[in-house]
Amino acid sequence: MDNWRKSSYSGPDDGNECVEIANTRTRVAVRDSKAPARATLSFPAAAFASFLDGLKRQEPEG
Repeated sequence: MDNWRKSSYSGPDDGNECVEIANTRTRVAVRDSKAPARATLSFPAAAFASFLDGLKRQEPEG
C-alpha cells in the first residue's frame, strides 16, 4: 500500500507519535509512524469502519 496517511490531528510536535493508515476498497492497514518498516495490521474495511463508529459513539471518561 502506497497511500499511507497520518491523522489530521498530528501536528509538527507530535507527528511521530501516531499511527498511519492506508486503505483500499476492501482492506484498511494500520502501522506505527515511528517504525513504518515494521509489521502492519490489516482489517476488512467494513470491520474497521464499525470499529471507528464504536469509538465515535463512546462517551468520554470523567
